[in-house]
Amino acid sequence: MDLATSSLSSPALAKTFTRARPIRRRTWQAHYAALLTVVDAVVVVAAVFGTQVLWLGPLPTGVSAVPIDYTTVSALLSLAWLLALTLWGTRLPRVIGHGVAEHRLVLAASVQLFGLVAMAAYLSGIDLSRGYFLLSLPAGTVTLLAARTACRSWLVARRRKGAMSARVVLVGSADENARVAGEIARQPGVGLTIVGLHPLDADQGQGWTDGHARLLRSRLGELDADSVLVTGGTHLDAHDIRRIGWGLEPGREHLIVAVNLTDVAGPRIHTRPVAGLPLVHVETPQYSTRQKVLKRAFDIVGSGLLLIALSPVLLVLAALVRLSGPGPILYRQERVGQGGIRFGMFKFRSMVDGADARLSELLAQQGRDGTPLFKVANDPRITPIGRILRTYSLDELPQLFNVLLGQMSLVGPRPQRDAEVAFYDDDARRRLIVRPGMSGLWQVSGRSTLSWEDAIRLDLFYVENWSLVGDIVILFRTVKAVVAPGATAH
Repeated sequence: MDLATSSLSSPALAKTFTRARPIRRRTWQAHYAALLTVVDAVVVVAAVFGTQVLWLGPLPTGVSAVPIDYTTVSALLSLAWLLALTLWGTRLPRVIGHGVAEHRLVLAASVQLFGLVAMAAYLSGIDLSRGYFLLSLPAGTVTLLAARTACRSWLVARRRKGAMSARVVLVGSADENARVAGEIARQPGVGLTIVGLHPLDADQGQGWTDGHARLLRSRLGELDADSVLVTGGTHLDAHDIRRIGWGLEPGREHLIVAVNLTDVAGPRIHTRPVAGLPLVHVETPQYSTRQKVLKRAFDIVGSGLLLIALSPVLLVLAALVRLSGPGPILYRQERVGQGGIRFGMFKFRSMVDGADARLSELLAQQGRDGTPLFKVANDPRITPIGRILRTYSLDELPQLFNVLLGQMSLVGPRPQRDAEVAFYDDDARRRLIVRPGMSGLWQVSGRSTLSWEDAIRLDLFYVENWSLVGDIVILFRTVKAVVAPGATAH
């Protein structure tokens, strides 16, 4: 990665600028879209024809009122489904690899297609088998979403290695470039690889000059970059940004403008052009009655089912804790919950009896008694069984009872002690708006390796941008973190 900067009077500039333009090549988006086309075709054909065989048998009869058989209907339905996925833009470069947005379009295309087919069959009097019709829709849609998720996971893994990403040159002041580069570095799977910087400093004058344009054109060619990311507006106005866009090769090179908004999720941001101004509307975070009821229902059903399914595991873990030494099986610790209300959080005991009395001493020995996160490195109070429980987060399972009682949620900011809450500033206190959770965004984003500031930032992002889909994603990531805890589990 070349992050060196170049002077506007570089002696190599003329030679570089007159170099022939690179040959247009097929982008990674085109390759990935082709992969998705193949995957979609396999899933749709398997779902539709598999349903036909399962419901109607290997030799189905013809469709009443029309001179065609079900094999022809399945072929036409498969083609229409694939066409709908194309028309709804599920493989467009601005959509692919963006998770929720991609899944929403796949779901919309599938449901609306089958709605149109159902209306057409009803109006034309064609009597399609209801079982064949109603089974192929959910089976195919769920499988499509699962296949897209698998493709997305593969894409993220490739991006973490630097492949299948936009090669970006940052344009802005040094501070703006550093801020955006830091945010991108936090998410290596987003598909942006920074290959160069084009700094705009005060001593170089204000605005975008022809010299800047020539140098940027040169650097894009040298670095084989395909995107320019304008990181701020300190030295650039709207006309300057337009000029940058005019200098890019249409279809191959792209202009990205960073809005000075961080930790705001996409559903809250809407761009509406008004009188030629691209106004960005940011919705104020709010929790409607519907959202509250939905989240609480999800918690009750989820925790109830998990308690039933994991009851044998809970009994085995309780027996192991009892054998680990004297002391209670369950450890109850006072934590601060929603609205600052205190409650007793349950855990399987993972330390020796009376461990709390030694906390202040151990923190002082390690010089951490004045820090917000009361974590003791290489804690000598943890029992051998407790260390295993903590590594795989099994000591947290009794908190399912806290969720069932309404004191906690399956997903939310982790509940903290009074002494830790004492470190909160006005921003951090927004964590207390929602119920604390068994798992949260910062737990699946680095666990104990994150700093206090990063943990608070991720929790606030969750509070400001809550969605049920987001909770489900975090729970899936939690299961992955528990099964393969890595070096961040303590």
